[in-house]
Amino acid sequence: MNVEGTTVLVTGASGGIGAEFARRFARRGAARVVLVARSEDKLDALAAELKGTTEAIPIVADLGVPGGAQRLVADVRTRGLRIDTLVNNAGSGSYGDFAGLAPERIGAEMQLNVVSLVELTRLFLPELVESGRGAVVNIASITAYLPMSGMAVYGATKAFVLSFTEAIWHELRKTGVTVLAVSPGPTTSDFHRVADAPENGNFETPQQVVDTAFRALEGSRRPPSVVSGRTTRFQSRVIGLVPRRTRITLGARAMAS
Repeated sequence: MNVEGTTVLVTGASGGIGAEFARRFARRGAARVVLVARSEDKLDALAAELKGTTEAIPIVADLGVPGGAQRLVADVRTRGLRIDTLVNNAGSGSYGDFAGLAPERIGAEMQLNVVSLVELTRLFLPELVESGRGAVVNIASITAYLPMSGMAVYGATKAFVLSFTEAIWHELRKTGVTVLAVSPGPTTSDFHRVADAPENGNFETPQQVVDTAFRALEGSRRPPSVVSGRTTRFQSRVIGLVPRRTRITLGARAMAS
């Protein structure tokens, strides 16, 4: 996948996996990287880091509110930018029994993880297809394979992301646009702190997750989805072999451990 001279937009670019995607595309010769997140200070810091490697354009946007995706697209077009590659990385989670979660937090989580991801993909898709050389990369999760008692909404949104991405991978396979869902396991970032979730298991680094993504993006046979991390890949295969009732139990034990 040759990204030289192209424009890449990364959501959730203020840290973690999103920031690492931005760095990686910059090093691979993207002409400009559009950095999207809510934290202006962090975006400005990353843009300053990338200066000299690529043109970095920070855009402050809240994709967790209705209309956020449309406002972002309008902003991008007002600046005269055409997007060749879209990385839908922004996401949030909530830890705790579903009945105890605030409805507004649930709504914002679904808006960010599902609605805005779908809207951005659809709104940018015509120019991606016209370019014929970019990609849509959607960040799912190992929870897409395993119902997670204690993070029921998050796991369900990531199952949606995985299914949605694999479906459009098939639809777009003859357009020149590469489509990929990446499912990390626990990854070093602010995610668990913001979600108030326990930090269980062995954590990957954002660099390892992005390494996995680029191996898939640049391979000769580009899969619709990949799972990042040796342990996480093993878990995803085992999960597919057990009855659904057992999967639910495994998910509950994973959150309780």
